[in-house]
Amino acid sequence: MISYLDTRGGGKTLSFSEAVLQGLAPNGGLYVPERLPKLDWAARPWAGTYAEMATALYDAFETGFDHEQIAERMESAYGRAFDVPDAVALHPISQHTDVLELWHGPTAAFKDMALQCLPRFFVHSDQRLILVATSGDTGSAALAGFADQPGVKVIVLYPDGGVSPTQLAQMTSMPGANLYVCAVRGNFDDCQHAVKQVFSDSVFAQELKDDFQVSFSSANSINWGRLLPQVVYYLFAYARLLGAGRVESGEPVNICVPTGNFGNILAAWYAGQLGLPLKRLICASNSNNVLYDFFHTGSYDITQRTFHLTASPAMDILVSSNLERLLFELNGRDSGLLASWMSDLDGQGCFNVDSATFAKLQAQFASGWVDDQACFATMAKLYREQDYLVDPHTAVALNVMEQLHPDGHSIVASTASWAKFPEDVGRALGERPGAGRVPASLADLAERPRCFRDTIDGDLETIKQMIRGRLKQWI
Repeated sequence: MISYLDTRGGGKTLSFSEAVLQGLAPNGGLYVPERLPKLDWAARPWAGTYAEMATALYDAFETGFDHEQIAERMESAYGRAFDVPDAVALHPISQHTDVLELWHGPTAAFKDMALQCLPRFFVHSDQRLILVATSGDTGSAALAGFADQPGVKVIVLYPDGGVSPTQLAQMTSMPGANLYVCAVRGNFDDCQHAVKQVFSDSVFAQELKDDFQVSFSSANSINWGRLLPQVVYYLFAYARLLGAGRVESGEPVNICVPTGNFGNILAAWYAGQLGLPLKRLICASNSNNVLYDFFHTGSYDITQRTFHLTASPAMDILVSSNLERLLFELNGRDSGLLASWMSDLDGQGCFNVDSATFAKLQAQFASGWVDDQACFATMAKLYREQDYLVDPHTAVALNVMEQLHPDGHSIVASTASWAKFPEDVGRALGERPGAGRVPASLADLAERPRCFRDTIDGDLETIKQMIRGRLKQWI
C-alpha cells in the first residue's frame, strides 16, 4: 500500500484513507504519496469509460479498497449526476486545440469531478466536520457532494462580495440538514488563511472532540482525496484524443489551465509523472498574476501587491496552496527547505526558490496572464466565430494559449459553464445567451429559496465561535 508523507517533514506516514480524513497535516503541510505508480498505457482500462479509468487509477494507487469497491463507487460518482455519458466532453476549436469541458456535473463546475468522488471514499467511524474555504465553485460542489451524508457536517466560508451572483445563489440555496454557508469579510486568501488557522489549532481541535465528539476534515484541494480524482480527466482526455486520431501514440501535448489555488494544474503535472506524454504545462492567470511573476523570476511575493476582484473569481487568489506540493516534488522532496519557504511566505509575504528548483519550473511550465478586457474579447470572438460559449476562466486560458502559441496539440481546461457567470458573459457578448443554453442544473436557480444569509469577520476567534454555535445546533 502507498503511504502518504507530509511536505513539511512530519514524522508519521498515513494511509490513503487517513490522509483523506485528516486533509491537512498538523504542522500545516500537505500530504503527498511516498511513491507514484507508472501506468501501462497499453492496458485496456485506459481506453474504457470514465468510471473504468478512474477505477484503474485508484487501483494503481493502492488505496486500500478492493477493485470491486472502487468500481462500484466510481460508477456511482460518474453516473446520473452528469449530463454527458462520460462526465466530461472534448470540444475541438481548431486543428490543434481541444477544450476539455469539466463542468457537466450537478453544480456546473470542474469541482464536481472530485467532489462527487471524494465523499464515496470518505470512510470514518466518528463525527466529521468539513470546513471549506471557497472562491465560489468548491463550496457548492462540496455542499452537493456531502449533503445529508450521515456523520458529516459541512461549513463553507466564502469571501463577501467575492463570488458571482450565480455561485452565491447555488451555495446559499443548497438544501441539506448538515450544511451551513457563511460569508467572511475579506477576500479568498482571508478565508483560506482562517481555515488553515483553525486546522492548525490543536487546542481547539481537542475542544471539539471533547465537547462535540467531532474531528476536522477538509474538502479543499489541500486534501489529496480532492486532487487524485482530478488526475483522471487528463488521462481520459488524452485517451480520447488518441482514439479520435487527433494525436499519435506517445505524442506529447500541452495542457493549459486557468489557475488559482494550483490544484487543477498540479493534477495535470501528476498525470505527467504517471506517464501522460506532456510537452508544457501552461499556467494561465488573471490580473492577480502572482504565479506568472513566480514562474518568470523564482520569487513568490505577495507584499505590496494589489488584490483585484475580476470576472474570473476562482483565480482571485494570491496564496496558491497547492504550489507547495509541486515545490516539494521539484526540490528533491527536501521538507526542511520547503518548510523554510512556507515559513518565509507566512512571516514575510515572500520566498525565493533555489536555482535548481527554478530551472525545473521553467523547463516544465509556461505562464501568461490577461485582464478582464482581454478575457471578454476572447469570449466574444469565440462566440462570434464558432457560436461557442465559454466562461471567463476558460477565456483567460484560451487567451494565454493564443499569446504563447505553443507547438503541438493543446488541451485547454474549461473549468465552469458560462451560465455560472451570465452577467459577465452577457457584458462580453453584448447580449444575454438564450435560456435554452443554460444547463439543467442551473435552470431553476432563481426560484430556489435562500437558506443562508450570515456574514462574519474573518479573525480566528470569530470563526471558532461560529463553529461552536453551529455544532451546538447540529449535535
